[in-house]
Amino acid sequence: MTLTDPLGDMITRIRNGQLRGLSKISTPGSNLRRRVLDVLTGEGYIRGYSETTRDNGALEFDIELKYYEGRPVINEIKRVSTPGRRVYSSIKELRMVRNGLGISILSTPKGVMSDNVARDQNVGGEVLCEVF
Repeated sequence: MTLTDPLGDMITRIRNGQLRGLSKISTPGSNLRRRVLDVLTGEGYIRGYSETTRDNGALEFDIELKYYEGRPVINEIKRVSTPGRRVYSSIKELRMVRNGLGISILSTPKGVMSDNVARDQNVGGEVLCEVF
């Protein structure tokens, strides 16, 4: 099966896992997914993730979802830039997510980072997704 949007697939797996109340989900591994998971872990939206290798040698991530008082920490996670419609933003035009209560995850020339870090480093890029 060919996957045209691997990041969108991971976001959907996280969303579906939290709707079902799962404590752990798995997704195929890639460098972009690893960087996005690093940002989500650093911002406190997931507990963490671990890397495992399947029998065929493919990399897989086991993501530990985070809950607070029985409710998911991530209220909504949505893909902004898709393979068919890329969305780029300079740091001056980057809008706040829910008046600063959420974050945008950007792919910049300096790496994948949250919008707060991008503002500190004064660098814009492709807006991958929004989390709140």
